[in-house]
Amino acid sequence: MARSVSLSAYLSLSRSRIGQARPAVGPSDQQVARPEGEVIWAHATSETRAAALIQITTRLRAQRPDLHLLLTLAPDLALPQQPKSFVIPVAPPDENHDLARAFLDRWRPDLCLWTGGQLRHALLDATAERQVPMFLIDADESGLDASRWRWLPDLSKVTLRHFDRILASTGNSANRLLKLGVPAGAITITGPLMEGCAALPCNEKARDRMARVLDGRPVWLAAMAQPGEVQMIQAAHRAALRSAHRRLLILVPDDPAEGDAFTQSLRNDGWRTAQWSQGEYPDETTQILVADTRGDMGLWYRLAPISFMASSLEPGHGGQDPFEPAGLGSAILYGPNVSRHMAAYARLSSAGAARLVRDAETLAAAITLLTAPDQAASMAHTAWEVATAGAEVTDRVMEMIQDTLDLRAAS
Repeated sequence: MARSVSLSAYLSLSRSRIGQARPAVGPSDQQVARPEGEVIWAHATSETRAAALIQITTRLRAQRPDLHLLLTLAPDLALPQQPKSFVIPVAPPDENHDLARAFLDRWRPDLCLWTGGQLRHALLDATAERQVPMFLIDADESGLDASRWRWLPDLSKVTLRHFDRILASTGNSANRLLKLGVPAGAITITGPLMEGCAALPCNEKARDRMARVLDGRPVWLAAMAQPGEVQMIQAAHRAALRSAHRRLLILVPDDPAEGDAFTQSLRNDGWRTAQWSQGEYPDETTQILVADTRGDMGLWYRLAPISFMASSLEPGHGGQDPFEPAGLGSAILYGPNVSRHMAAYARLSSAGAARLVRDAETLAAAITLLTAPDQAASMAHTAWEVATAGAEVTDRVMEMIQDTLDLRAAS
């Protein structure tokens, strides 16, 4: 398709700025090679969208284990800390056609997901040249403001034509797209793209047996705890036992290999402890169950009405994903060091579904308060609503990706 006068002028201008352009990838990315298998390239224009894209890829890898996510971000966003191994965070190329082509030659993406708006015309035009399937998702009104390019009136209109499908976050966003010349048949209003959850699996036989063993005992969970947090968790449990002497703590080490050390340390401190990896179930006198196996978090979140998401009381770990307990009906507590999941905790906290604790004293107070069934149930229900709010959009995006990758694989 011939380029418009506006796009040709824009590309000519960007080419003249090549001397000022940044490299296509940052210095730390130079040693990273394109992985074997399929690569989704996604561009995030907010932290919430970045988190949602990572989560979508996580779920897709259940069917496509070799799938990787090449993640570029808008200029004002920081690269995610401690990203998952299948996420490749790189700086996008500067808005120059030659650098855009070099970027695409290096990474050879199988499809492009662009979120929000803030269109980069040279980069997207080069992507269309490569016949990479392109989708604009979570298109919002603010990201489609074309006032910056008033002297090139049809620039956004031409770039938007490159997208195979456009998912608009609201009706206003769809109207804005229509005004920019996008055909109505190419637009679907889906609601906003948000990080959410897919329910973790659970061994139903183990759940039924544990429910009988617990026999109505109050239970709280400390999930993915670090060795340096155990003393604070113990202190909180000791204080919480004063209001409910039958209370049971399920303590999950972040590294299951720490299970023996956790158990021995607790027993040395006088706690009556059972160790799950040794086939031990708690009895009426057990105060702490050390749940030191992988793959059982779906069981613990279902059993515990209160989940403290550890790896958050001491700095350096970044916290854990709060949507896992949120999607399974558990009230959420968390410490101040959750940099890896800040946007998720902010969403849950603002809705009243998660509560910040800072030390053993505030953790014990929150556990005691949430022992009242109505308190925990209200908080857990709100958490579930937040966690499932974007499920329909997520499912639609996943289906779109699966279909596109299947077609490319077949051809």
